[in-house]
Amino acid sequence: MKKVRIKQIRSRIGSNPSQRATLDALGLRRMNQTVEKNLTPQIEGMIKKVSHLISVEYL
Repeated sequence: MKKVRIKQIRSRIGSNPSQRATLDALGLRRMNQTVEKNLTPQIEGMIKKVSHLISVEYL
């Protein structure tokens, strides 16, 4: 399965509660934190929802 590396590059301050919950679900709690996830349709949807707050690297 493909993997994806997700890094939070912008602050969650000022974002709406559903976007904050999405960041939490991705495992991102702090700025510059990086997580690796399997690329599933659910993860793709989360990435699209908070694309302005994160950077994505496909592995």
